[in-house]
Amino acid sequence: MNNFLPNVRALIAEALQVTIDEIPPDLAFGGIKQWDSMGHMGILLLLEERFSVPIDADVIATLTSVPAICTHLAEHEPVFSEKTDS
Repeated sequence: MNNFLPNVRALIAEALQVTIDEIPPDLAFGGIKQWDSMGHMGILLLLEERFSVPIDADVIATLTSVPAICTHLAEHEPVFSEKTDS
């Protein structure tokens, strides 16, 4: 999990439009007011876009914490490079 932690914290902070300091390593859905149902969808969309990881309907309900997201990424070996328009 720790290999993915900095990237996941940064992504969640971006998706929720908060500072990375507001995203502790154990943060879960509802842990801050911005991580509500709309914020959750923003996180999932950004995860798919940035890391090209599969997120289907069955997975959505399991990705409700920083540790769970890190585990999902570890299981699917995402690519951490930014997508380019080239």
